[in-house]
Amino acid sequence: MSTAAQPTTREQTIGVIGLGAMGEPMVRRMLGAGRAVAVTGRSPRPALVEAGAAWARSPRELAASAGAVLSMLPDLPELEQALEGDDGLLAGLGDDGRLLLMIGSTSSPTGVRALAERLADATGGRLRVVDSPVSGGVDGAEAGTLSIMLGGDEADTARAAELLAPCGSPVHLGPLGAGEVAKACNQLVVSATITALGEATVLAERSGIDLEALWSLLGGGYAGSNLLASRKQKLVDGDDTPSGIARYMIKDLSFAADVAEATGTSPALLPTLRAFFDEIVERGHGERDIAVARRVIAER
Repeated sequence: MSTAAQPTTREQTIGVIGLGAMGEPMVRRMLGAGRAVAVTGRSPRPALVEAGAAWARSPRELAASAGAVLSMLPDLPELEQALEGDDGLLAGLGDDGRLLLMIGSTSSPTGVRALAERLADATGGRLRVVDSPVSGGVDGAEAGTLSIMLGGDEADTARAAELLAPCGSPVHLGPLGAGEVAKACNQLVVSATITALGEATVLAERSGIDLEALWSLLGGGYAGSNLLASRKQKLVDGDDTPSGIARYMIKDLSFAADVAEATGTSPALLPTLRAFFDEIVERGHGERDIAVARRVIAER
């Protein structure tokens, strides 16, 4: 004899705000794992609703229907806008609701801590914050192989890890802000790697080397990386249609610089990388993929 399915409770539902290139495929991974997901955005997403997501008409309605909310908005200023006002997430919390807020953007570690402290004071501790930035790009979001960097309280991050597991590998790295520090370190490596790949591609091409053969060969050695695997064809073809937008790296590297200052570190590469990505934007290529490094090296 079959038993009727039990209704999904608020506590079991995860809300997602920020349905861009990363947010939407992450929602699809959660739905594919059988999670109850509610979403909201500036415009309706009928395809996600058809896939099983519940549509919330505002951040307030999202918070009222979910026990946890993942923000994949670009940064903290956009999240602040979603939190405040009559239709904001805080309004949806009500007088006795509880909410776990997972911040998936690449943001300032100190900014995340300050926001969490303010939200805890405003809600009497009923709104908890975990920072949960991700790495792996759109392809990683679609495949469910993202590296998810968690910072926060042990119990809060354990819950976040369970909720985000369909999207990749969540790992608790330390107290609140630790995830953002890890993401700054990640972006330092990514920016250095794509710059080196772009520069090497131009050197090889101008030396008459077959780029396809070169990167197929070098990808099996110490020059190989996930970034090369994902950007190899773009580098070979000179294709910088956007996936990971170059201008975002300026913000990310500024956070890395903040971490360097806070830890008394004098970096060697970081100032050069910041200047190079500033140059990318100044040349009008900020909306291109980070593989535009090849084009800018060639233009120089």
